[in-house]
Amino acid sequence: MMKDDQFFREIEDNCWSPERRIEDCDRHGVVHQVLSTVPVMFSYWAKAQDAADLSRLLNDHIADVVRHQPRRFAGLGTLPLQDPDLALVELDRCMNELGLSGVQIGSHVDDWNLDAPELYPIFERAAELDASILVHPWDMLGRERMKKYWLQWLIAMPTETAIALSSVLLSGLLEKLPTLRLLFVHGGGCFPGILGRIEHGFRARPDLCAVDNPKSPRSYLGKFWVDTAVYDEKPLRYLLDLIGPDRIALGSDYPFPLGEAVPGALVESLDDLPVPTRDKLLIDTPLAFLGKTREEIGLPAASPEKG
Repeated sequence: MMKDDQFFREIEDNCWSPERRIEDCDRHGVVHQVLSTVPVMFSYWAKAQDAADLSRLLNDHIADVVRHQPRRFAGLGTLPLQDPDLALVELDRCMNELGLSGVQIGSHVDDWNLDAPELYPIFERAAELDASILVHPWDMLGRERMKKYWLQWLIAMPTETAIALSSVLLSGLLEKLPTLRLLFVHGGGCFPGILGRIEHGFRARPDLCAVDNPKSPRSYLGKFWVDTAVYDEKPLRYLLDLIGPDRIALGSDYPFPLGEAVPGALVESLDDLPVPTRDKLLIDTPLAFLGKTREEIGLPAASPEKG
């Protein structure tokens, strides 16, 4: 991948080949995989019509893969969010024509955080269409100070996600749209770790924090999704205690270096997890986020005792 004439990243065929992905999934016991575009392709910086054209190409490709292998793949589309009117048109096409499960969006759109009033009609329409929305960090803040040590990916990405999630909760978006399905990747970034600070600030300075929504950010735990891509047992256990397994979905970050080499290995390593809890993380919670059932992907229904 190139940016103008500068090398950006080397990628392999697992970024675009369904056959390669199925090989990898079979090797690791993954029966159903969610497809979404690489976040650097969001292109919110581009001319709106150009981004809309690119979104159509990307979405058509994902939809075609899903159409040929509906039991193996689900798809999330991409929207030209810098132009909300064009984004609404593509959102409708994703859901009504292409049969995708929802869309993937960035943690911000240029200068707009996710509480921007310009973006509200898109969230409103997504709720009406029962579309899942996966929020992924991109265009990370503080880039000039994070050129060494891969800090953009290690530090800025979790911070981006925390900003996105905090903007959603403090704005009251989920109060207005309680059926909206939002998943914040990488375990919600650093938001779970700083929730106490956010909550304390909300109560200590409501004149600054509670300006758009009088309800505590903590009151929304269990009303949004995160994933299991936290790479360590203790953060996963903390998420289970904080949010609960009904809102924690298997995440792998496949196929990139920060991804889990064997999807689900962290969950499987928690030997004391009850089987129904483990199966929620690995199967039922991700399916619930996508609005799918076990039967749709060829799995038997869960047993109340065994999961």
